[in-house]
Amino acid sequence: MAGREWDLLDGVFAPPFSATTEVALKILGLVGDGEERFRRQGSFLEVGSGTGVIAVSAALAGCRRVVATDISSSAVENTRMNAERHMVADRVRALESDVFSALDPGERFDTVYWHSNFVLAPPEYRYMTEHEAAYVDPGYRAHRRYLAEAPLLLAEGGRALLQFSDRGDLDRLYELAADCGRELTVLCRYSFLERTEILEHILLEITVAA
Repeated sequence: MAGREWDLLDGVFAPPFSATTEVALKILGLVGDGEERFRRQGSFLEVGSGTGVIAVSAALAGCRRVVATDISSSAVENTRMNAERHMVADRVRALESDVFSALDPGERFDTVYWHSNFVLAPPEYRYMTEHEAAYVDPGYRAHRRYLAEAPLLLAEGGRALLQFSDRGDLDRLYELAADCGRELTVLCRYSFLERTEILEHILLEITVAA
């Protein structure tokens, strides 16, 4: 992927079986001639790093400091492996974390990014497997937390980004944003074929409401 080889551990979301990771690379401008949507020389926080493809690619693109968090210990190890494989382990720090819980107090970033688990499940839903956490969010609890907290982690001039899908509940997302005192701005939309279905992913910027 992206002209590079990657390690993939069992139990971690597998990019070869879905186009979504490659779409994320395109949306962020990390492959091809896409528009750059974050500071290449700055700091980058990725929530839900999975294999680490995005976090490592951000470091390879020029980010001096990258932090990658994931709730899965296997994903954290996978991210570390790929940072070592591509010789950016000195710039990529992988943390086991529930959204922002493991970050150092006072850490700030030029870009905060999450390709979210956009499938809305009932609030009482319990995961059958750890893998489900990659795409299912009961009651959109994680989304509410991300909307509320991501803008607070930005350095001056930074951007809080959320990659969402038309398979998610966009109306509910906007309701949550309003409840949190946040505004959402669409930066781009990208349609692609996933097996036999056309999907659309949306890159949103989160800002504090005036």
